[in-house]
Amino acid sequence: MSMDFGGRRRPSAKRVGLILAGGMLLGSLLTELAALALPASAAREFFITTVAASLGPLTVDLLVIAVTLGPLVLRLNILSVVGILLLAWFSRSLL
Repeated sequence: MSMDFGGRRRPSAKRVGLILAGGMLLGSLLTELAALALPASAAREFFITTVAASLGPLTVDLLVIAVTLGPLVLRLNILSVVGILLLAWFSRSLL
């Protein structure tokens, strides 16, 4: 169900998921570039410091087949947030 927000439709869950995933990939690329390009300083540490949250491993045993997933780790830093915001702004400007 789409509601009208000032003439714009609400974005779909698929689009939001793609923006988040793509933004995190862009942010990880920016983090690696910052780690290589910036000299050792407080600013470099601020931009490349990562907070990680993990879940798992998750094991499902169905007697015939057993599957283990995980651990699933989400790593987030300032440049990941910047990547998400850049991709969201860019995708919004396309529509």
